[in-house]
Amino acid sequence: MNTNLLPLRRGEHGAVAVEFALVASIFFTLLFGIMEMSRVLFYMNTAAEATRLGARVAVVCDVNTPAVKTKMINMLGILSAGDISVDYKPTGCSSSTCQSVTVSVTKSVNTFIPFVPLTFSLPPFATTLPRESLTSADNSICS
Repeated sequence: MNTNLLPLRRGEHGAVAVEFALVASIFFTLLFGIMEMSRVLFYMNTAAEATRLGARVAVVCDVNTPAVKTKMINMLGILSAGDISVDYKPTGCSSSTCQSVTVSVTKSVNTFIPFVPLTFSLPPFATTLPRESLTSADNSICS
């Protein structure tokens, strides 16, 4: 009686290891690709939310208050002050004369997919809201 359930033929001792290596490399590359694309989609969603937050802060605080960019950077850590644009309309207005504010974000994200490094530019997110007649003076949001 043969005790080996699956006897290997001569010369096939390493075939299973080679097959596993080929299949595993494709599988793990696909797995990392899915995880990285999920990370990029997370950044896209968070950038949209950070833009909305920045616009909500900008409409109730003084013109060009640093709290807008600070709160956005705290929400999405990959942002820097140079990635954020805050525009008040009409141009050159003061806290009492501004009619609207537009906050926008532009950012690129690098992926860590093995053998396929990609850079994705996030869509240009922008949020425009009408300006409120509030000031930073007793407003805890603006600090």
